[in-house]
Amino acid sequence: MLDSDLASVYVVATKVLNQAVKRNLKRFPVDFFFQLTNDEWTLLRSQIVTLEVLPYNQIPLTGKGKHRKFLPYAFTEHGALMLATVLNSEKAIYASLFVVRAFIQLREFLEVNKELAKKIEALETRYNEQFTILFEAISELIHK
Repeated sequence: MLDSDLASVYVVATKVLNQAVKRNLKRFPVDFFFQLTNDEWTLLRSQIVTLEVLPYNQIPLTGKGKHRKFLPYAFTEHGALMLATVLNSEKAIYASLFVVRAFIQLREFLEVNKELAKKIEALETRYNEQFTILFEAISELIHK
């Protein structure tokens, strides 16, 4: 998740979130977060369509300070959870519970789909074998 999205979840300004991370860098190893490259940010921005996506409690800025000055950070599941420990507030605690539950649901969803994909593959294999036998029998009848 992007820093701005997590800032919305934790109901803090993106700048405050990033400052908290910088003050606690030992808690955020390289597999917890990374900064997007300029190309990645450009591509992502074209997908988002607008830069003015702000948390509901922030007033849109006009003129100077309206756009990001630095490339955004992206956080992994572990980084998103670690943010709750450095943003020690009631809202951060509540939001961290929400994030944990969301990741658990996502993992369960992926696991169910993985099992479903295995079942479909097994069915395809079984039916492909049966169709092969059927086609061979038809071929033998045609060539007799």
